Amino acid sequence: MFNLFGSLMNSGPKIDRAEAVRQVTAGEALLVDVREEAELRSGRAKGALNLPLSRLHQSADPKSGHFDKHLAKAHKAGKPIYLYCASGARSSRAAGMMRTHGFEQVHNLGNLSKWAAGGGVILR
Repeated sequence: MFNLFGSLMNSGPKIDRAEAVRQVTAGEALLVDVREEAELRSGRAKGALNLPLSRLHQSADPKSGHFDKHLAKAHKAGKPIYLYCASGARSSRAAGMMRTHGFEQVHNLGNLSKWAAGGGVILR
């Protein structure tokens, strides 16, 4: 049986979580948390930029007056962007949205525990 949720979660290339953590820690990649601000109380990845999915369409659109300066800088430099949320579903949607705005190196990391599994620090 086809599982749409599973296919969204598993789409795209497999991500080496430890390499993603290394890249973000070294400043070679950008980490974006697409959860809503109220969800951050449960913890967040150290170094993550919070751009909620509900506002990402404007934040990720270079033609918008709300284009996020961190995304602009990462995009211009050709840096990979790793996204996460609570389950991986919203970050998958966010990755697709960002690709429609011209971002090529966008990766769905999944959820916060995947960041931790790669050795990333979680702030509480």
